[in-house]
Amino acid sequence: MIEAFVGLGSNLGDRLANLATAVALLSREPGFSLRRVSLAYESEPVGPPQPRYLNAVAQIGTLLSPRATLQRLQAMEERMGRVRRERWGSREIDLDLLLYGERLVEETGLRIPHPLLQDRAFALVPLAEIAPAAVHPVSGLTMRDLRDRLQAEQRGSVLPYRPIRSPLPEPEDNGETPPAR
Repeated sequence: MIEAFVGLGSNLGDRLANLATAVALLSREPGFSLRRVSLAYESEPVGPPQPRYLNAVAQIGTLLSPRATLQRLQAMEERMGRVRRERWGSREIDLDLLLYGERLVEETGLRIPHPLLQDRAFALVPLAEIAPAAVHPVSGLTMRDLRDRLQAEQRGSVLPYRPIRSPLPEPEDNGETPPAR
């Protein structure tokens, strides 16, 4: 089983609920085994002017290929109503495949580790929270080391927000009418 790490981000609508829904989808996705989830962290956006983000990182176990894993993540984004408006623009949900074990992957439309991971405090801070000893396959440095190499103001701009609580499970529809009270 490969241990993969998924970055989650939202800055539209109920940001925390969007992250919780994404975590719930990850936990139920065939081929994924949800291991851990970081706190949600609030940070300034990268790109055009837009609302602040909530970000988190989830660790999943998977036997799927990196490409199949990415396709599942993109399908989850679509199910949650993500609309790609502009590069680095606002979004309901963003699911990025940050690491796939210690593998290097360079294919059309897929680069692992995420090419900007080592520079992004909003990804490194939650990743170092749940997997401080995970190794970046290019630099050979741990997530803790990469986080600690960021400038203090970068690390300080990623603020702990709160734990992500999964939404209540949907009631099962078995076709029966509930008894009258």
